[in-house]
Amino acid sequence: MTEHATRHLAPVQADELNPSEAAARVVDDVLADLGGGHRGVVVDSPPGAGKSTLVVRAAAHLAAAGERLMIVAQTNEQVDDLIERIAGRHPGITLGRLSASGYVPSERVLAYPAVRVAQKAGDLAEHTVVIATAAKWATLSEGSWPWAIVDEAYQMRSDMLLRIAGRFERALFVGDPGQLDPFSTVEVERWAGLTWDPMRSAVSVLLAHNPGLPVHRLPVSWRLPASAAPVVSEAFYPFTGFRAGTGPGDRRLEYGARGMGTTYDRALEEAAATGWALYELPARHTLRTDAEAVRATAALAVRLLQRGPVAHSELGSRPVDAARIAIGAAHRDQVTAIRAALGPHGDGITVDTANRLQGREYDATVVLHPLSGRRDATAFHLESGRLCVLASRHRHACVVVARAGIPELLDAHPSAEPVHLGVPVKFPDGWEANQSVLAHLAGHRVPGD
Repeated sequence: MTEHATRHLAPVQADELNPSEAAARVVDDVLADLGGGHRGVVVDSPPGAGKSTLVVRAAAHLAAAGERLMIVAQTNEQVDDLIERIAGRHPGITLGRLSASGYVPSERVLAYPAVRVAQKAGDLAEHTVVIATAAKWATLSEGSWPWAIVDEAYQMRSDMLLRIAGRFERALFVGDPGQLDPFSTVEVERWAGLTWDPMRSAVSVLLAHNPGLPVHRLPVSWRLPASAAPVVSEAFYPFTGFRAGTGPGDRRLEYGARGMGTTYDRALEEAAATGWALYELPARHTLRTDAEAVRATAALAVRLLQRGPVAHSELGSRPVDAARIAIGAAHRDQVTAIRAALGPHGDGITVDTANRLQGREYDATVVLHPLSGRRDATAFHLESGRLCVLASRHRHACVVVARAGIPELLDAHPSAEPVHLGVPVKFPDGWEANQSVLAHLAGHRVPGD
């Protein structure tokens, strides 16, 4: 989560503006700063605030000014998404896709024949915009660009930024400070407190060494409905809050089929009416793949699909099919168990971990709470970014499945993590963020069978 540090936030007096005007003002300020001689510009983006749209617009802005630029994304999926967005909206920009030798172009890339895919940067020297993952950029030993745009910059490790910093002169860093931190499969205690700690995010290290860089904040979430934006903002973005781009009556979720009075139906109706539901199972310590919780999570998603939901919003009215429903969990074994429990009736429903759901959007989600059924509250399960991702993927409604007793679990397990000198304090605290969300969900509680 966001590291507490002195920041020079660009002034935004936008509360009195409507959401579109407020967002447009910040974007205009960002584009103005790109021509202001700064070596770097940082943009903080809450969930669904138009981060990718900003990246595309900034790329077009720089290209129109005659600048060559490199774009850095964190995954191949993100690279292909940016290629699709830029090529679709700005066909006049010459695009290159830098990739590993084993890369097979996706259908989204193949849909634009003008996009050239190459394994060597020299083969794309004449292209205005070259896009690749940070891992691929780190393999280059030569080549430079006047500008770089780093997407999902808060999920990029600082050591990766160090490896590619020699490839560009100035950069725009765009990311969501409330999402999951960079992670590692090895122990990282040896670097804790060092100014170049590789496990700190690229943005936090950048700002620690360059405190005068302008930092902007996108003030509006276009994904989260009015029922969710205040909850997510208060719990996970206490110092850089945001608001919903839509009002309380602008979105509505209704069902084509009546319910049968089951607890599943009651939870789904609560979620449709208010945007949230807590399907609460009896308190119990369980295995991580809690069979009862897994069954309930899968059953809620299947029942949601069976009731023929229709989403009404500023985008119009459309049926919510399986592709617009997602289930989120903390662990891969939970994901595997839920997929098996879905059966053929849940074909097409996305089931994945918070790490892999990050950046994605659905009409409705069902979430297995990371602390459900646990005897302890570890740093992994308390990481506020994990719950933030799970609670911020939806446009209409989110159903949280959890066993009773999580607030008591949190009270019984105060933080016991070691304190390191020189390590910035992270906000918000995982305990506080979880309690904030649970306090809201308590008003939408439906006891499970």
